[in-house]
Amino acid sequence: MPVLIVLKYGGNAMASSAEDPLLDDIAARSVAGDRIVLVHGGGPQIDAELARRGLAPPRIDGLRVTDAATLEVTEAVLCGSVNKALVRALQRRGARAAGISGQDGSLLVAHELVRPGGVSFGFVGAIVEVHPAILEALLDAAFVPVVAPLATTADGATALNVNADTAAGAIAGALRADAYIVVTNVERVRRDVADPASGIAHLTTTEARALITDGTFDGGMRPKIESALDALARGAKSAIVCGQGPGALKALSRAPGQ
Repeated sequence: MPVLIVLKYGGNAMASSAEDPLLDDIAARSVAGDRIVLVHGGGPQIDAELARRGLAPPRIDGLRVTDAATLEVTEAVLCGSVNKALVRALQRRGARAAGISGQDGSLLVAHELVRPGGVSFGFVGAIVEVHPAILEALLDAAFVPVVAPLATTADGATALNVNADTAAGAIAGALRADAYIVVTNVERVRRDVADPASGIAHLTTTEARALITDGTFDGGMRPKIESALDALARGAKSAIVCGQGPGALKALSRAPGQ
């Protein structure tokens, strides 16, 4: 039976060559009738372009502060080069793909992210609303929507950069996806990121929250787990974190419930 999948593909996990088994799987499943939304990141690609232009925005708690110049680069890289490269790659594999961003159709509405104490990250957004009509229309027409993680403010006047994990989890929940899949550059969730033997096969939402609270999930894994929990809370039926490689989407057959 066809399933609805929202898949987040991180910039660190993206294959650097024309050979990409994950995109092979996405295209094959789309042609077979599954409904797939691909939400992508692009942090390394953004960092490379910022460095090329001599820009070095500061970071707070690992999150890039986004001023106007950094936002211009972010939008160009995510919506232009990364998004369209993925669209072309899927179409070469026989899928029908359409590239959009969270700004299109007011898909993602956000306000500026401000941390306690009034710490501002500039043009970085916290999602407040998801309007999936544009995705539903593309899915109904048998397209694979390829989504760049940018949002707009409620009045539509300002673009905001949004964490790709956060964007993908919110979209998966709004669509009540059968599966939300986070593809990363480690093969599975680990208690110790440096120890492959510490991999965790299954987690309940209660267990996952406890491991966030006690600091086990930190660094880059934390937003991935938080996005999975958000997706489930909003209505997704399952959430999977897995590595990029041949048969990554076969993780669906092992997906536990909440």
